[in-house]
Amino acid sequence: MNYNTVASNNIINEVLKNLSNNNIEGIFVQNKQEALDKIKELIPARASIMNGSSKTLEQIGFIDYLKTDNHSWNNLHKNILEEKNPEKQALLRKQAVLSDYYLGSVHALSKTGEFIIASNSGSQLPHIAYTSTNLIFVVGAQKIVATINEGLKRLDEYVIPLEDKNLMEKFNAHTYPSKILIFKKEPSFMQRKVRIIIVNEVLGF
Repeated sequence: MNYNTVASNNIINEVLKNLSNNNIEGIFVQNKQEALDKIKELIPARASIMNGSSKTLEQIGFIDYLKTDNHSWNNLHKNILEEKNPEKQALLRKQAVLSDYYLGSVHALSKTGEFIIASNSGSQLPHIAYTSTNLIFVVGAQKIVATINEGLKRLDEYVIPLEDKNLMEKFNAHTYPSKILIFKKEPSFMQRKVRIIIVNEVLGF
């Protein structure tokens, strides 16, 4: 199966409708620059933000923008990396799960408005499942699949081999989907804001 083909506008519109039904705001943009501009628009000044490791965030220029400090956000990831004391750094990592905003991507997004995120360590999953009050995921339109089961197949057959190769080249380390989160909907009583920015391009794995 070809997992690298951008979905049609009709399918994307179906996804946007079903995301809304699941209490998730779907936003459709045409390219990487529009995605980055939308993130800048959505996150207010002085908000604390945390991000997961994401090829997609790199490709749209978000990671580079975050490093420039041309913003007024509280970059918790930077604070963690700058702390050299292991005990203090571990504490900052724990505190970061309470970030105002968490940004990342997903490994598969179904037409039913559900999505899959896999992790080896699980470090980003608390933000996504519960703790961060605002979630923003940037998703290339090639990640759209028909069902969650197809999404799991995409993860196993396509994503993991690519991510494993990428990690081996960078860090000589393997990856594994040790922990998999299936996000079906956001309960309204949680009073969180979950947004998915679908980009009409191939982004990430």
